[in-house]
Formats: sequence, structure tokens, C-alpha cells
Amino acid sequence: MAADVRIRRVYDAPSPGDGVRVLVDRVWPRGLRKADAKLDEWAKDLAPSTGLRVWYGHDPAKFSEFRRRYITELNAPGPRKRLGEVHALAARRPVTLLTATRDVGISQAAVLADLLGAEENEAGGDPACWANLICAECGAVVSEGHRQGCTAQKQGS
Repeated sequence: MAADVRIRRVYDAPSPGDGVRVLVDRVWPRGLRKADAKLDEWAKDLAPSTGLRVWYGHDPAKFSEFRRRYITELNAPGPRKRLGEVHALAARRPVTLLTATRDVGISQAAVLADLLGAEENEAGGDPACWANLICAECGAVVSEGHRQGCTAQKQGS
């Protein structure tokens, strides 16, 4: 069964179709009371490192590089395990990844949604390994082909 993963701003009112609401920011959203967030989980361990978050600054021109670096961070044992847990959750019911970012399309939530929505590896394996389906160089889902100019594609990955 394909994962049902959505992304929304944490400031938006909850919707009945949200399913499990998971905040994926490392820092608590400004001006939001915890009681008003209506969260099921706060997955700080899936958020980008403070250094990466500060470097990125949600600059659209840096999104491809942010995505590449973030996927590398997600390949560490702790985040990989947590990613697998959220993927298993999404296989059973809808999961909405929440972020305070204004443009959710260039946020860590968007990267996570892509990873969690990627089709299973044909050989099967541990569901915590979804990050290996994304090219660390260009950020594309490998089975769908690399982006133009990707050096990994030239190396035959």
C-alpha cells in the first residue's frame, strides 16, 4: 500500500483528513501555543540540523543543495529509524507533516513527503531505508531518472 503523506503549515487549522499530525521542525513554531497545535507527534529528530537550517534560510535558489544535504543527514541511523516509523504509520493511515515554513514546497516537509511517498525498493528490505531511493546529488527519485547535469548519473548510479 502506498503511503498517504501530506504537507501543511502548522498554523493552518486542522482538517478531518489530516490523519496523524506530525510536526517536523526542530524549533517550536513562533506564536503557537502547544495546546493549539493539535499534534500527534513532534518529530524533532527528522528535522534538519541547526547548521543546515541556518545555512539554507529557505532560499529557493539553495533548495536543491539543501535537499541533497538533508537527505545525507537523514541517512544517519537515528533519523533513518524514525523515517521508517513514520513511513509505517503512513502505510496504515494518512500522515500530515507540519512545518512553520511559509513555502512548504521548499521545506524539509516536502523532502520528507517525497521520501515517504517513494515506492518500495523492489528487493524489499527495511522500511527505514527510503532515503537510499533519492539521489544525494540531484535530489531526484532514482527510479524516475536523475536530473539533467547530475554527476551521479554519469557515474552510472
